[in-house]
Amino acid sequence: MRKGMTAAAIAGVLALTATACGGDGGGSGDSSGRKAATDPQSVSGSITWWDTSNEAEGPTYDKLVAAFQKEYPKIKVNRTSVSFDQAEQKFKTAAQNGKGAPDVIRTDVGWSAGFANLGYLQPLDGTPALDNAADFLPGPMSTAKWKDETVGVPQVTDTLALLYNKEVFAKAGITKPPATWDEFIATAKTIKAKTGVTGTQLNPEGYFSLPFLYGEGADMLDVDGKKITVNSAGAVKGMETALKLAASDVALKPASTDGYVAAQTSFKDGKIAMVINGPWSVSDDYTGKAFKNKDNLGIANIPAGPSGTAAAPIGGHNYSVYRGSKNKDASYLFVKFMASAQSQELTAKEINTLPTRKSAYTAAVTADPAKKAFQQALSVAKSRPVIPGVGDLFVAFDQHYVKVLRGDAAPKEGLDALAKEWNSKLLKDYSIG
Repeated sequence: MRKGMTAAAIAGVLALTATACGGDGGGSGDSSGRKAATDPQSVSGSITWWDTSNEAEGPTYDKLVAAFQKEYPKIKVNRTSVSFDQAEQKFKTAAQNGKGAPDVIRTDVGWSAGFANLGYLQPLDGTPALDNAADFLPGPMSTAKWKDETVGVPQVTDTLALLYNKEVFAKAGITKPPATWDEFIATAKTIKAKTGVTGTQLNPEGYFSLPFLYGEGADMLDVDGKKITVNSAGAVKGMETALKLAASDVALKPASTDGYVAAQTSFKDGKIAMVINGPWSVSDDYTGKAFKNKDNLGIANIPAGPSGTAAAPIGGHNYSVYRGSKNKDASYLFVKFMASAQSQELTAKEINTLPTRKSAYTAAVTADPAKKAFQQALSVAKSRPVIPGVGDLFVAFDQHYVKVLRGDAAPKEGLDALAKEWNSKLLKDYSIG
């Protein structure tokens, strides 16, 4: 019995187990995937895929679904668009009730551990879904693990990088992007002095503070040791660096609301020279007056801390198979197809996603300088703690981080308060420090 599971969740897992054990070996419950592996063309059935991407990406995924059904004419795929904001709870409810859950779901990487801990995800090791696993980048692959099992197949990935305005850099006489946070601050000062453009604006969300912590060798948690480490000495130093930037005259003050939108707007309008953001922002950057000439957008790895360590968090999405699915063989084949290098290359070119497979970074993909730059940025990316409900940690993190950036709490005071809140509400079996 899993520690911390509610009675309702346990009942749901028992119901799932009964469902998963039923069916014949032709794909209606065969968890081994033997038929999908040995005789894929004979696999038949209908599967439902909950696609949590935005609907603007729908036509590309419809194209892939059509190609899959052409290759496997006995399998029908129902692509159902589900709002990302509602999908996590909607899937939990359906899986717990044993009714209405999809066969395949596109999960945020932060959901996988929680779903798996509740027994809702089918282990994929040894199945066709996890085809050529060695081809996946280590970072994205680490987000698909729970304990000793693989419960997802990386679909798309992302991380944070330093985005900068090349024209402003040139006017300030700066020939290369800063490689450390100290250089970042010095660069911002030079830009302000020589061009009048403000150096940067910080996004006051906890997720965007992680490069400052990572730069000091710190992290949110020590999962193996069951310790909350977000208020460690290194983490406090990292937060002090963030505050130093936010409180300086070379940075626009963090917005009190919609901090992400404020920083993004300032950057693409040319009001600031540098911003920390991810590949999802690039298309929006190109709509701003500062980047009508796309070549003006520079992208570099996240700066390093004083220790020389540079790292940014990994985001993205995985394909997962519902443990209670009655069409597992068809689901395995669908995930294999959708996560293939060819499919990832198509989505990278058409909707600007970042592939999770090494072989998907073809010449056609890396011809786009933004994708090539973010491929490099992934080399210093690391997974957030893989625990159930990791996303819930950021609700409090956001609140305490913005207090620090506004000067309402000192870095140590803010992080100590955050650690205590996590310990009292979300991580009761963890110690602090």
